[in-house]
Amino acid sequence: MTAQLSSGTAACPGCLATPAEPARPIPDDVQIALSLPGIHCSACIATVERELNAHPGVEDARVNLTLKRAMIKAAPDTRAADLIPVLERAGFEAHELDPGALSATQADKAGRDLLMRLAVAGFASMNVMLLSVSVWSGATDATRDMFHWISAAIALPAIAFSAQPFFANAWSALRVRRLNMDVPITLAILLALVTSLWETALSGEHAYFDAALTLTFFLLAGRYLDYRTRAAARSAAEELTALEVPRAIRIVDGVEAEVAVADLKVGDLILVRPGGRMPVDGQIVSGQSELDRSLLTGETLPVFAEAGQLVSAGEVNLTGPLTLRATAVGQDTSLHRMADLVAIAESGRSRYTSLADKAAKLYAPGVHILSALSFVGWYIYSGDLRTALNIAAAVLIITCPCALGLAVPAVTTAASGRLFRKGMLIKHATALERLSETDTVVFDKTGTLTSGAPELVNLGDHTRAQVEVALALAEASAHPLSVSLAKAAREAGIKPANVRDITEVPGYGTEGEYRGQPVRLGRAAWVGAQQGAETSAWLAIGDDAPLAFRFSDALRPGADEAVKALRASGKHVLLISGDSKGAVRALAEKLGITDWVAEALPQDKAQRIQDLRDQGRKVLMVGDGLNDTAALAAAHVSISPASALDAARVASDIVLLGNDLLPIADACDTAIKATRRIRENFQIATVYNVIAVPLAVIGLATPLIAALAMSTSSITVSLNALRLR
Repeated sequence: MTAQLSSGTAACPGCLATPAEPARPIPDDVQIALSLPGIHCSACIATVERELNAHPGVEDARVNLTLKRAMIKAAPDTRAADLIPVLERAGFEAHELDPGALSATQADKAGRDLLMRLAVAGFASMNVMLLSVSVWSGATDATRDMFHWISAAIALPAIAFSAQPFFANAWSALRVRRLNMDVPITLAILLALVTSLWETALSGEHAYFDAALTLTFFLLAGRYLDYRTRAAARSAAEELTALEVPRAIRIVDGVEAEVAVADLKVGDLILVRPGGRMPVDGQIVSGQSELDRSLLTGETLPVFAEAGQLVSAGEVNLTGPLTLRATAVGQDTSLHRMADLVAIAESGRSRYTSLADKAAKLYAPGVHILSALSFVGWYIYSGDLRTALNIAAAVLIITCPCALGLAVPAVTTAASGRLFRKGMLIKHATALERLSETDTVVFDKTGTLTSGAPELVNLGDHTRAQVEVALALAEASAHPLSVSLAKAAREAGIKPANVRDITEVPGYGTEGEYRGQPVRLGRAAWVGAQQGAETSAWLAIGDDAPLAFRFSDALRPGADEAVKALRASGKHVLLISGDSKGAVRALAEKLGITDWVAEALPQDKAQRIQDLRDQGRKVLMVGDGLNDTAALAAAHVSISPASALDAARVASDIVLLGNDLLPIADACDTAIKATRRIRENFQIATVYNVIAVPLAVIGLATPLIAALAMSTSSITVSLNALRLR
């Protein structure tokens, strides 16, 4: 029997299943991690937690919606294989992760930390502003000094706490002799505090405590906006490792024993039951079945497996038990090699220089030089160190990149909100900038351009009696084509025939007896038929000619429109798939894609992406399976559907929340507009500096002017960003 499976669905039930018989007791409570790709709201969380906590042996279950994961504390004899059916009956897809391979994550700790620092800076700046109003209104002598000292008592501890992110980043850059935007920020804040303390001690008229706090507040607001646009996500390579089978059944002297995969050695005999994933690379010693390889290769058709055939870690055993001899374990398996590809690709992407970083390289040296020249010029002119230092500090404060600090996060927040309403979740800070630069779009086929699930297309070609027999046989199998056939027949109001003695023959199909005649549903050769180019399940009733139930993989909604819109915008569209040439060619012709590659392995996809990048192309990769993960990480920017495996979603920069692909074209357009707004914001900041800097250099930049100028520039930048909505 053949099947139309997606690289995204290959992991379910395959990637969830571990051996079916109970584990041997473990002394302490066990920690079980389940991935739940289908949850999307608080109602899902409540349902999952209720179902799990009601199961015997579960002591506590908690669901994390951001990571789409359940962490379960359970009795020693409770296993993931016991809990997965419970969730599936409740309507939730689930598969096991290895808790030992997952890093402990602090729930939104960074976000809470930034928000707390922002609140402290805002509260302190409001209080110091109130004190400053009196000074600006004409308070003098002892009254002015008292207000300045009170302002210092508020500002010093507030800035010491709130500005720590800028101090730490500036120090990290200076240690390696590099400049970033936080260097002039830190210098401005520190110089403002030192100058203000000096002026306060000498009973001076002006102090910059309010300006330093306001600057810290606005910049923290930008930093927090920037943080909120990104989803908390770990390394895709780490997620791949967590998807590996944590346990396996080893056969020693004919006795089965469940052991940790880490304990397996080359040469061990391993039993893999139907629905289980291969824990190691190996060679089949005994048994017959079908293998779903879409996890690693993207092939939609299951492969017949028998003794002597080689298998790879991550492949799914569909129908019959297999015994294999391990040829590669641990770091040497195919799955680990794919994780290495992803890790290498991720490190390459991290070298991207954002617009803000490019601006910092030009801006920071200019500000420092201007401030230094102001100090030298005024010291030569006046001979007064105090006057020269005050003006140098004013130049640094008024030119400090408050508007620049908000330029990027204000726009990305507005753009991310717009795209979220259209079904796109932006995960990475520079994703929009990179998306605006793309000129080439690479699509995976199964599960991305297509739905990835087999759909019966010729139910009406058969008589009701024939469909009733097929339904009876199909309901006795968990094979994807059987499941699809049974679903279509039930929806048509058909009930199964009274077929007796139904059995499943691993790797071939199901058979039984109907009215004294043998009946079979399965592979073409098994029922005496000739397999054509289409994906089919064949029904044989007695000596009658076999009947074909044909299946197709339907296009995702919006696939045709998205491809046309991308091509109309001038982008080159490619199709790279691990599926067969016939299937890929047919889809490419249907969508009008002239450049396509079939039978591509994961490393082939990643290499093709790299070749395109070496040619100077900026590649957008859209894919959903483990076989796409390395390519997603290697691309200039990447998108994966929400239905994709966890590893693919983590490797991508943007997640498509719905089934419709049309928002991809809109996202490209929005990214171009967002990048234009970012550049406009940089121009606004530059114009602001052109106006404000002369005031500071000639000595007219009082603390009031500095605070007003910074606030005005920040508000202007934010309003410009809101035009994206």
